[in-house]
Amino acid sequence: MPRIVLDEESPMEGNYFANQDSNLEFINSGCPLLNCVMGGGWPLSRIVNVVGDESTGKTLLAIEAMANFHRQYRKGRMFYREAEEAFEDQYAAVLGMPVAAVDFAEPGTFETIEDFYQDLITCVDVCKKRDEPGFYVVDSLDALTSEAEQKREFGEGSYSLEKPKLLSKLFRQLVGEIARVRMCLMIISQTRDKISVTFGGPKKTRSGGRALDFYASQVLWLSQREKVEETKDGIKRVTGVQIRAQMKKSKIALPYRECDFTIRFGHGIDSLASSLDWLEKVKRFDAVIEGTRRTYENRLKGLSDEDYWAETERVGNEVVRIWKDVEAKFLEHSRPKYRE
Repeated sequence: MPRIVLDEESPMEGNYFANQDSNLEFINSGCPLLNCVMGGGWPLSRIVNVVGDESTGKTLLAIEAMANFHRQYRKGRMFYREAEEAFEDQYAAVLGMPVAAVDFAEPGTFETIEDFYQDLITCVDVCKKRDEPGFYVVDSLDALTSEAEQKREFGEGSYSLEKPKLLSKLFRQLVGEIARVRMCLMIISQTRDKISVTFGGPKKTRSGGRALDFYASQVLWLSQREKVEETKDGIKRVTGVQIRAQMKKSKIALPYRECDFTIRFGHGIDSLASSLDWLEKVKRFDAVIEGTRRTYENRLKGLSDEDYWAETERVGNEVVRIWKDVEAKFLEHSRPKYRE
């Protein structure tokens, strides 16, 4: 990977972090706000961990990421390893996933960490031979066991240390290869309640040990804020959920950034609604949208699909610009600590 050499006139002040020009390649998440939180999107050549409670859109983020990866890299290779036996191809296709172009594991061949290791080696080799980037999803890590656990009797106890040790070995041996072939390895994790919680400490955790925290360039935690309800002809239905995304670790951008985005059932991420909510929150709505939100949304109903998505892109670009402006204000007093 090429390295950036900074000269004496390079903007080493906080402006760099507010308006990064990274040498990484990013995959669009499908939500401009989420891209801002992540520093550009899902990075190639890195490991990312998506952690969340049930029904927080973890699989949906992977589906949208694959759809956008396919648009950006037509010859790129996609590998979806679903260990929960709950993936619905038709549903994913409706949400935009190019199912026919995705390599899925055969049933019964992706059950253990050892299977994960051998399969990842094979997929890395495929990308290397084709000289094309790759996107590899594990959904989810919690569903994987180990060969040692499979051999134990059902009631036989253990210290549950095999998985963290095996994952640590897997990352040590393959992190360099993942970077060289320009693969994004996305690992999805379910949250777990901590049995013992210290005062003020986190109440949630996830499996995988510290190796995943160490090797992941991004650790994104998702939580459900509220349900989105609509009423049609006097009948009320839940039509979506609002999700909060918190970047708990980032080796790419500033950490501890967060945003809220809306998921519409049968649609996916509603990037326009999410952008409008954020613009109102930071009191920049009038700078981007003419009129009230209600009148603006009524105007949207008369747009063709092409014009609607063009407007969505325009508003998204404005959100990115304003996000950078806001970040610059918090970083305007940063100065280079050392200079030759």
